[in-house]
Amino acid sequence: MNPEPPADWRLFKGDGTRHRAVLPPAPPWRRFGPPRGGAGPLPYLIAPEHADVVNAALHLRRPLLVTGPAGTGKSSLARAVAHELDLGEVLRWPVNSRAGVQDALYRYDAIGRLRETTLSRDRGEAEPSIGSFVRLGPLGTALVPGPRPRVLLVDELDKGDVDLPNDLLTVFEEGVFEIPELARLPEAQSVVEVLPADSNDPVRVERGKVLCTEFPVVVITSNGERDFPPAFLRRCVRLDLPTPDEERLRAIVAAHLGDASLTGVDDVLREFLQRRGRDELATDQLLNAVFLRTGGVDLNAEGLLDAVLHQLGGTV
Repeated sequence: MNPEPPADWRLFKGDGTRHRAVLPPAPPWRRFGPPRGGAGPLPYLIAPEHADVVNAALHLRRPLLVTGPAGTGKSSLARAVAHELDLGEVLRWPVNSRAGVQDALYRYDAIGRLRETTLSRDRGEAEPSIGSFVRLGPLGTALVPGPRPRVLLVDELDKGDVDLPNDLLTVFEEGVFEIPELARLPEAQSVVEVLPADSNDPVRVERGKVLCTEFPVVVITSNGERDFPPAFLRRCVRLDLPTPDEERLRAIVAAHLGDASLTGVDDVLREFLQRRGRDELATDQLLNAVFLRTGGVDLNAEGLLDAVLHQLGGTV
């Protein structure tokens, strides 16, 4: 039996009448900004044998290549590692068809420097430092020397150009890259302060080279859409996250929404498993359905469950 829908469930009525609706609290995984009330990040459930693979990558200082179907927690793993090991915010590099190693390492605004230099000369002021026009990318920032490694998430590498994995080999093997615009400067300007990807606190670069002291914790995700070169795979530790079974799905729901959320949702879970057997579905779609059900929403309403548990593959 479905719970009674809340009176304010239909915030949008489609009748054109303006009203100031009070939005209910968002699902835990759709809340942004700093945590409230001392709350930590959402729990991340991982089997011991999979956690051991993560530990192997940490000990070997090798990139962790994480594969698996959508919704198995590939990207969330990087945040879980960063939180548990207290390594700060994750540096995220979302890969697309135009992504290149150059932009992930740094960007140099030559036009901006020319403009500001001209203006400074016209005003009789000192020229701005070239470092003001160099911004490190997520990969470049991850290689900045420091006492503790940063966590770098290379998200969906298989969406990038076919040569991208090979382009990463030297950086991952040697942990160093050069900024030619800084390397060409005279000896008096051998040390330049540039901006990292995630803050406006400058970091020092000497003779145009950035060499890490601790190799970053690199988590690379892949949806398995294509194969990677053997030379690249040899430098990675591979973790294949399986599709969660019913027992693990129940544990995931309880971890995100509490044990009480498992009451009265057997039919939703059963429907999810049946649909997942035919089509590609993600675990967070189940969480969405359970969240609505526990809030009193009638998922049997026409088209509602189909909208929440829609297939991810094929055409829309």
